Amino acid sequence: MFEKIWERHVIAEEEGELLLYVDRALFHEGSSHAFRMLDAGQHGVRRPEQVFAFNDHYVPTHGREKGVAGIANPEIRNMVVNLEKNTKRYGITLFGIDDPRQGILHIVPPEQGITQPGLLMVGADSHTSTHGAFGSIAFGIGASEMAHVMATQTLWQRRPKTLRVTIDGSPGKGVYAKDVILALIAQAGAGGATGHLVEYAGSTIRGLDMEGRMTICNMSIEWGGRAGMVAPDETTFAYMEGRPYAPKGAAWERALDFWKTLPSERGAVFDREESLDAGALAPMVTWGTSPEHAAPVTGRVPDPAQVSDEAKRTEIAAALDYMALKPGMALADIAVDRVFIGSCTNSRIEDLRAAAQVARHGRARVPSWIVPGSMSVKKQAEAEGLDRVFTGAGFEWRSPGCSLCTAINGDQLQPGERCASTSNRNFRGRQGTGGRTHLVSPAMAAAAALTGRLADVREFFI
Repeated sequence: MFEKIWERHVIAEEEGELLLYVDRALFHEGSSHAFRMLDAGQHGVRRPEQVFAFNDHYVPTHGREKGVAGIANPEIRNMVVNLEKNTKRYGITLFGIDDPRQGILHIVPPEQGITQPGLLMVGADSHTSTHGAFGSIAFGIGASEMAHVMATQTLWQRRPKTLRVTIDGSPGKGVYAKDVILALIAQAGAGGATGHLVEYAGSTIRGLDMEGRMTICNMSIEWGGRAGMVAPDETTFAYMEGRPYAPKGAAWERALDFWKTLPSERGAVFDREESLDAGALAPMVTWGTSPEHAAPVTGRVPDPAQVSDEAKRTEIAAALDYMALKPGMALADIAVDRVFIGSCTNSRIEDLRAAAQVARHGRARVPSWIVPGSMSVKKQAEAEGLDRVFTGAGFEWRSPGCSLCTAINGDQLQPGERCASTSNRNFRGRQGTGGRTHLVSPAMAAAAALTGRLADVREFFI
């Protein structure tokens, strides 16, 4: 599948570098450097109809009634204002702070039909890999590369290696896509896919809805992958049909005919193969400062003294020191100070439904935020009454944005605070200086909210 799409986009080759045609470019408020580069070189935007901008990383998730005027931080307010000016100047579509479709740049394009099978997509964020769930090649790029894409609609790249991960088995109750990808990263390591584009296959992947597939592809970056992909199928087509940017009428039928040719052929050869048994998994949680520091919630904090490799032993000891955890502690006994359900990994409607199913069983014991990934998700959740489920259980219902995942928008942990989070990274200070992050699924996060600890969500289904 990778080769089929990649080869269609190659324009030229020079000294091992390939010039690729880019179908879609996505960026956010933090991409101002790209516009400055365009201005400095007196370049225009080659194909503005194929470039899309989003207010997500820096916008606040509360107090949004006044729009831009309600942003208290002047620096962030200027970023939002400048993005609107620049996109208007170049004729680029902006899903802005006042747009009823506003949301995260990895949530909005799929729900609008901008993301489609067979495309080559780039974004000003590493988690652009999310879009590969539709059978596209999608990866993050830097500001200078984004300026090149906007000016030429092309990009120089080296061909990555290919890695197929076959995931089979039926996940048990309380086990979700987030648990599957965390288990895979724990098994393969944070560098396990370095230099590779990952294709996810197998019965587990075929059984996932699009939201689950996006979660898997989103976190391909966390184990070193260049991008993640899932072959398009009837689940993909059913999700896409009728969306605003999706093909219509005869164009839809032609697109379907093409999309059905994309999956890898039987006998296709990959540079590497890996596998995972999803039927054997339990709900997962991270205990350290890397996504590979993950284990079943039924497990215990590891003891570095039991690790023979010196570098790994030192890494684990440093992680436990930062996380203020002791070897041998039961993971399910770790108390949390806060819960965050949101981010481009887990803020879609299926994620909120899973969290609400748990929230119905009690009341939050710690401050807990629900941050939908887009205004469309927010409106749908409200139409289904999920907001009332959450607020009735003591959760705080917020407006769309990256929020506590990035901690650059006013939403952040205080030093020493411990958070059960549905985001994708648990690095030191990721959610605020001195903050401690435990990555979990939305259902596990809701369970942590109700118990005040890293509880096994399956307790609520018995």
